[in-house]
Amino acid sequence: MTYRVCFVCSGNICRSPMAEAVFRARVQEAGLAELVEIDSAGTGGWHEGEGADPRTVSVLREHGYGTGHTARRFQPSWFAAIDLVIALDTGHLKALRRLAPTEEDARKVRLLRSYDPAADDDLDVPDPYYGGRDGFEECLEMVEAASTGLLAAVRAQLKGQAA
Repeated sequence: MTYRVCFVCSGNICRSPMAEAVFRARVQEAGLAELVEIDSAGTGGWHEGEGADPRTVSVLREHGYGTGHTARRFQPSWFAAIDLVIALDTGHLKALRRLAPTEEDARKVRLLRSYDPAADDDLDVPDPYYGGRDGFEECLEMVEAASTGLLAAVRAQLKGQAA
């Protein structure tokens, strides 16, 4: 059985494609690529059909991650097929929970940094779009730090499905 994870930010060109690329690499390294499907989307459709922001692509490539991506908007109907919806900040978390057709679907939505035990009280991954390259580097650091805990949580879910 495939476990599906979707990362969601605002326009699906900065944070969520970065999280998708990093987590896909973690899943492949763990030998779980055949069991986990990873995707991303945005809460808005401003950039639908576009590639990731060039700064996102540059930072990902520089750190050895894949960069193929086409932006799209998250659809409420997707909840039925997704096991875990990962929001990049509390605004996305609230928007996604409002979109959720059922309470069970709303419980599928979690903040990415909640999987980082070293994260402080602010669990938002800041939007780097309006800043410089440093913001994209910071975003990558936060995504990488949370991906280890997220992988452990997904691995636990997979073991539970197999039981």
